[in-house]
Amino acid sequence: MTLHPAGLANRLRQRRMAAGFTQAALADRIEVSRKTINTIENGVFIPSTLLALRLAATLGCRVEDIFALAPGEPSHDLGGS
Repeated sequence: MTLHPAGLANRLRQRRMAAGFTQAALADRIEVSRKTINTIENGVFIPSTLLALRLAATLGCRVEDIFALAPGEPSHDLGGS
């Protein structure tokens, strides 16, 4: 798991490898550069919602299986209670 300084944990590398994709093959499939995949995997870049959804669909999982709040990050109640 890779941690981004903003508190986002990601498991993209693990999910990509389990699905049998190279960075280049995954990038081609979702129409981004290999460097984009690399920077997401290394916690340098946080993907847009659209890109996260495309990654999840291509890898056959949910966005939450790839990206989550880092352990210890406070979750916020967005329900307005």
